[in-house]
Amino acid sequence: MYKRKLCLGVNVEFGGTETELIESIGQAGFDGFFTEWSPDAPIGAWRKLADRLGLFYQSIHAPFLRAADMWKEGDGAEAAVAELLACLRTCSEQEVPIMVAHAFIGFEDHTPNERGVANFERIAREAERLGVTLALENTEGEEYLAALMPLADAYGCVGFCWDSGHEMCYNRSRDLLALYGKHLVCTHLNDNLGIRDFDGRITWLDDLHLLPFDGVADWKAIAARLNRCGYDGAFTFELNRKSKPDRHENDCYGKLSSIEYLTEAYKRACRVAYPASGF
Repeated sequence: MYKRKLCLGVNVEFGGTETELIESIGQAGFDGFFTEWSPDAPIGAWRKLADRLGLFYQSIHAPFLRAADMWKEGDGAEAAVAELLACLRTCSEQEVPIMVAHAFIGFEDHTPNERGVANFERIAREAERLGVTLALENTEGEEYLAALMPLADAYGCVGFCWDSGHEMCYNRSRDLLALYGKHLVCTHLNDNLGIRDFDGRITWLDDLHLLPFDGVADWKAIAARLNRCGYDGAFTFELNRKSKPDRHENDCYGKLSSIEYLTEAYKRACRVAYPASGF
């Protein structure tokens, strides 16, 4: 899109293999994509495909199931650190500029500690050495993100990945761009219905990753907030085609073919980006 690159996370829920989806994402109109990392993921092949298609390989999302172990002692913490370091090395080798990482996973614990900060600082030092940006994402447990964001002042390679949907359901719509917008390096844009539980209990089931304008997000205000941050990078969207267990909000997307869904996602992405592009 004029003046604003639009990217989409590759998700096999869309229909097809990752390779097929990268091609379809480009066909739908997107400028680039991000993928998840695993030890056996063919990142090199995806890099070559991106180059052949003229697509921007915007970032790699690091594994997050061990994120809570980063704050613990012992072998679990070392395994979590090793996993992030391996992902960083892949980013460097394949010239993918950003690695997105979760600060934490879980809803019960709210006690960040210096051990965890030190473990993430090990990641930051290696990111700096390799020339890769470490983007810390807002998820549940925002206390952990708050404990880590001072690293962005100490290391130029550390930044913030803002997930619009996570802010609404995991962070109770607290304005995290006001807190960390000066460090914003990438986005995960998506919609949801906020917190469904009447008493405000937060669970992963509210993290719907709907298409923009299918939830309660104020996208005009979001564009204005991003402009206030001075953010001029790609608008990257992270979407789910399938509903969460015992929920049905995403079911309607199943009526569309893969390319129809991706094209609809691109149309919605353009609607989001248009008021932020300074026309």
